[in-house]
Parts: sequence; structure tokens; C-alpha cells
Amino acid sequence: MSRLAIKICGLSTPDTVGAAVRAGASHLGFVHFAKSPRHIEAEQLGSLCAAVPSHVERVAVLVDPTDETLSDLTAAGSLTALQLHGKESPERAAAIRQRFDLPVWKAISVKTRADIEAARAYGGAADLLLFDAKTPEGAALPGGMGLRFDWTLLRGLPISMPWGLSGGLGIDNVAEAIRVTGAPMVDVSSGVESAPGIKSVDKIMAFCNAASS
Repeated sequence: MSRLAIKICGLSTPDTVGAAVRAGASHLGFVHFAKSPRHIEAEQLGSLCAAVPSHVERVAVLVDPTDETLSDLTAAGSLTALQLHGKESPERAAAIRQRFDLPVWKAISVKTRADIEAARAYGGAADLLLFDAKTPEGAALPGGMGLRFDWTLLRGLPISMPWGLSGGLGIDNVAEAIRVTGAPMVDVSSGVESAPGIKSVDKIMAFCNAASS
């Protein structure tokens, strides 16, 4: 990825999908996880994906999904990647990639440098690592809570595979995050919302502008 990749995650309406495309997002994320305020059902996910131009990637965001769930979501053939945001092992990630023949992203919860080092276990099992802030013990959601981690932990990253930065990004700090980490991809969800699960067209536009600049 020579050009900065921008993923707008947790989209749930045609208006906000359209705004993300117009703003220049390279990846759109759709959450299928019942506990999330951004959850959408398989049918809705399929119809939103179908309206996205082919040059924009369409990523399903899942937490410890079963093969049955994955079959439901991939049946329409409009997804271009599967993002795993639970406790999926490298073996599980590799099995999903092989069975469903789609790139697999693995979200890595980060609090310390050791969390980043441990992510190397996914080499060869996942196609991209997404470094996100570790949520508090017992939290209902594994991400999308607006938390950030110490970005300097990513300096001199000991990882040779594609990766992206997530967690606590917003219009006012995304440029700094890119400068500190050199992230080739940034991923935002709650940072472009007016309320949990409610995306703002204006904030999507402003975030993409801030990241691109």
C-alpha cells in the first residue's frame, strides 16, 4: 500500500457508505456482532456491500465467528476481506482463510510492546494485522470504544506483514498518529460518530481529509 489506506468501520446506512466512498476511503467495514451498536444483519450487510464501487474494499468485522456465520455473510460474494476481532488463534485464522478463500485480517489488542511481539504468531495465518487498543477486562466490546494505546510502541515494528492502526483515532489526532507510527492504513469507527453507532457524514469527510493531508 503506497498510498495511505483509510478504512471507515461500522457503517450501516446507504448515506454514510456513500459519504465514505466520496471522501476517498479505500476500505469500508461492516460489523456483524450482536453486542455492538454498529451491528447489522447479513442481509443488510450484503445490500450495503452491493452498492459499493468495485475499487473500494468491503470488510466484514466479526468476533469469533462460526463457519455457519461466515457462510451466511460470504454467500453474496461481495466481501473482499474478513476481519477477526475476537480470540481467534493463528490456526483458526488460517482455517478461515483457506475455507472461505478471502484475505483475513486479525485485530491485535495492544497495551504493551509484548502484545505487538505476540502478533508475529499470525505470520502466514493472516494477511493483515490491525493494531487496536486493548479494552478493559470484562468490556462488552473488543473494540470501537474510542480507546487509544501508546503509538510509540509501534516504532521499529518487528512485523514484516501488512498492518494498520486502529483505536481512538479521530479528526484531531489522525495526522499525528500517522506521523508517529508511519501507519500504512488507518481505521476509524467511533471517531466519526455523532452517537454510538450513528456515523456522521461531515465527520467522515473531515477524517479522510485530515488523514490524506
